Amino acid sequence: MIDAAFLADPYPSYAKLREVGPIHWSDEFFGGAWLLPRHADVEAVLRDPARFSAQRTGGWVMSDDTARRELGRFQQVFARAMLFLDEPHHARIRAVLNAGFRGDALRRLVPVIEQRVDDLLDAVDADAGFDFMEKVARPLPAEVMALLMGVPISDLGDFIAWSDDLAAFIGATKPDLDEARRAQASLLAMCSYFAGLVEQRRRAPGDDLVSSLLRAERDGHIRAGVELLAQCAMLLFAGHETTRNLLGNGLHALLRHPAQWRRLQQEPTLVPAALRELLRYDSPVQYTGRRVSTDLELHGRRLRRGDLVIALIGSANRDPARYPEPDRLDIGRTASGLLAFGAGPHVCIGAAFSLMEAEVVFGKLLKRFPGLSMCEATPRWSGNAAYRGLVALPLRR
Repeated sequence: MIDAAFLADPYPSYAKLREVGPIHWSDEFFGGAWLLPRHADVEAVLRDPARFSAQRTGGWVMSDDTARRELGRFQQVFARAMLFLDEPHHARIRAVLNAGFRGDALRRLVPVIEQRVDDLLDAVDADAGFDFMEKVARPLPAEVMALLMGVPISDLGDFIAWSDDLAAFIGATKPDLDEARRAQASLLAMCSYFAGLVEQRRRAPGDDLVSSLLRAERDGHIRAGVELLAQCAMLLFAGHETTRNLLGNGLHALLRHPAQWRRLQQEPTLVPAALRELLRYDSPVQYTGRRVSTDLELHGRRLRRGDLVIALIGSANRDPARYPEPDRLDIGRTASGLLAFGAGPHVCIGAAFSLMEAEVVFGKLLKRFPGLSMCEATPRWSGNAAYRGLVALPLRR
């Protein structure tokens, strides 16, 4: 299933999976997993933490004796990120982080984001051509997330490289030991950096997310050390990785459908709806995993406690049982049930932040470069099965 053709366009393979049946066993994912390709099942699993646990890093990271000897520190931090926690710890930490993603806190950043997008677009040569991923989609989300967290933009070069190593590990269907070693080194480097920043904020608190976490630590809502540092590292990683690919995948889809691009120019008020449709059409996160918490039966198959379930978000968002003509891009589509940000208790905490950022970018592009077009007919995809995104997107006006 996972080959070059799939990585370039997974949607025909998803369609075949949905047609054949609602559940499939695959040896390609982490040594064996159940694949769920249909919307109803993906949503049900994500909304059922009692039977499908988010705690899944142990068998993933500590896959053999060598990994257990070498990757203990990786597992210690990785497993404490909110993404991989069940209740009650997930709810406790999510309540702390919610304070940093309040509407008022995000709206305060809009003028700063608008100015930064203008600066980035001013710096491109749109007539000669430019790589949208390099010039806009890659730096902007990292800079904005850094601003929210209080990380100096001058330090972001290291963070982007560290994030790439984590994405390669998380997005590999069978990560090898070298990928795990690089991910461990990068995650620990992130934590070391944040340990220094945390000490700075202890001495001089600011109006940023790290300072907010420290206030929560003081009040007993989050634990000092690994737990706090894991949230810092994974927030910066996730905020950068997914928004970058929303910008790239979304713009690529629009420019491949010029009638939709022109409609958006004529009806700019459609941008919020268009973003949700772009997320449905080509989701930055293609799948997520859960561990079965108790023996159960699903569609006639016996799932055992500890089995891995892969919820195929990218397939669910193209399910014709949920979306009429799912392979057609329609920026006016009003169907609900989008799963690009997940669902249930683990729905993406930064969804509104990511959409706000993308709305600024697309609004600026529509006004400044209405004749934008792609320089290459065949895009270059990253080859990451979980985090679908472009390596490059050369454009000109």
